[in-house]
Amino acid sequence: MTHADIATAEPMPDLVLAPTGLLRGPAADVAIRAGRARPLTGGPLAFSAVIAWWRAARATAWVETTVDVGGLTAWALAQGEALATAVAETLDRLTAPRAPFAGLPLDRPRVMGILNCTPDSFSDGGDHLSVETAVASGVRMLEAGADILDVGGESTRPGADPVPPAEELRRVLPVVQALADRGAIVSVDTRRAAVMDAALSHGAAIVNDVTALTGDPDSLAMVARHRAPVILMHIQGEPRTMQAHPTYERAIADVTAWLAARVRVCRAAGIPEERLCVDPGIGFGKTVDHNMDLLGHMGALHGLGCAVLLGASRKSFIARLAGADLPPKARGPGSLAAALGAVAQGVQILRVHDVEDTAQALRVARSVAAGVAIVGA
Repeated sequence: MTHADIATAEPMPDLVLAPTGLLRGPAADVAIRAGRARPLTGGPLAFSAVIAWWRAARATAWVETTVDVGGLTAWALAQGEALATAVAETLDRLTAPRAPFAGLPLDRPRVMGILNCTPDSFSDGGDHLSVETAVASGVRMLEAGADILDVGGESTRPGADPVPPAEELRRVLPVVQALADRGAIVSVDTRRAAVMDAALSHGAAIVNDVTALTGDPDSLAMVARHRAPVILMHIQGEPRTMQAHPTYERAIADVTAWLAARVRVCRAAGIPEERLCVDPGIGFGKTVDHNMDLLGHMGALHGLGCAVLLGASRKSFIARLAGADLPPKARGPGSLAAALGAVAQGVQILRVHDVEDTAQALRVARSVAAGVAIVGA
């Protein structure tokens, strides 16, 4: 392409495609062979249509339409070459099988157990304050079916104040090392590069950052240097103020576009898609309606080409939807409903407090979907 071509080329529009008309089993196979559906991240789910949101470069308003897969290419070409290119690239990412994440094949949903070593987390604050208690809880989660243990030393609940880095390190490092020494795949939940660095050096395998590597200027280069898998979460604002007045043009489109930008930044820094996982950040600068928009269209995140994680466990929107003043530890059934709804859209990782209940629900759901008993899955 010449300099003149670059100067006159139509800017690439923002585009989000949410798979819909989901199919599985023989119906999916038949529709794929007939060209009426495409596999979602390699299967077993397939999608027969997409909800498309797009906007021209520098525009603010999203345009929305629903298009059958069979007519998607012709529809995109009718909108212009730039959108047709974006549609083709997004479709490639939606359909491509996912590589293992942190060594875990994503051929079935994976469970990440939450282990907060804090006095003030919204649900389990104070439950794991001593190293011995935290490690024992982590071992029980592994025995109950956890694939990953997510260890955090700073609460990021709405209104939470920051914790000094030295205190965060004191809380997490012994727990990370003890669990890693037992063979666990450990994730460190932090927004500070120094804590990421120390935890990775003490055996952590994954970084889970609620700021998607924007909260510390050193975190992006540090994670790239360690060649560590990283979970990029969307947040609007910061924990102390994020629930004041969260605002979106369209939550699912805005959040997906923001995460797409972070994925591009990570790729440019040398972190490939197979080491990336995206999380829409349920409750992090979102109203109940925003959360519902995200949960209802989780499949859109597959268009980023990465693993997708949902962290909805015990969050306040569950009590709101249930119409009851439920304390966090009474929100288990609602948490399971949100988790299974996400899995039905192909989400690969669930970050949960109730590991045993979630693992049981997933085993039964997989057997029901397959129509045969999948024992021990």
